[in-house]
Amino acid sequence: MIDLTQIYRHSLQAQPYGWAANGNLFSPEDAADLAASFPREHFKTLLYYGERDYEYEARTLIGMGADTVSHPEELSEAWLDLARDLLSRPYRIAMSLLTGRDLINAPLEVNVFAYGPGAKFGPHPDLDDKLVTHILYFNQSWNREDGGCFNILRSADPADVAAEVDPIVGNSAVVVRSEKSWHSVSRVVNGCLRSRRSLTVTFYREGSVSTMWPPGDTTPLHRYDATDLGPETHRPTTLWTKWRRRFASRTP
Repeated sequence: MIDLTQIYRHSLQAQPYGWAANGNLFSPEDAADLAASFPREHFKTLLYYGERDYEYEARTLIGMGADTVSHPEELSEAWLDLARDLLSRPYRIAMSLLTGRDLINAPLEVNVFAYGPGAKFGPHPDLDDKLVTHILYFNQSWNREDGGCFNILRSADPADVAAEVDPIVGNSAVVVRSEKSWHSVSRVVNGCLRSRRSLTVTFYREGSVSTMWPPGDTTPLHRYDATDLGPETHRPTTLWTKWRRRFASRTP
């Protein structure tokens, strides 16, 4: 699913800190399938206004340190293939080669995000228990005037932008965590007719605990219905669909 050569053959930028922007991670066919079958189920809303403002919807794909996919029955075959790639050793090797960090055994967590109108993530350098973050995007198209871009910042000032990454499927951004690894997601404008869709792979230091899904978290989960998802143009094949088909084929 993931073209790993687009990762390990890429160069890490040194300014304003260690980061990279990678494109063409997927074939056109896989990119279209991933965008069309973006997950809808098992999301929770996260809101906080303070030191670093944020507002978005989140769904776990791979729990902290887990080696299995979360809620696989609701995922398309394309998303299951993507999750398996993210759990693979070749992916860890590619990310290690790009970043210069040993990520082979680092605890990994993967979350899916949807930013609707008004959603954003203010400037922050990431918590110090994070080693490397890889953000992948899943919009078929995007207008920068609608906000929602990933910003590499030179400082805590949201206007001090060194680079922008559009949330187009196949694009991705990599951040090597440091005290100056400031970045943000610009606010999605009110009236935007689409949601900004992404996935974040985070490699942690040993012994870290998930802040996204802390132990004992009982936040109710819900179906996320973005305005642009609307009626499906095709019905993605889930594990439940496959089991149902197999059972039906054995029934007289």
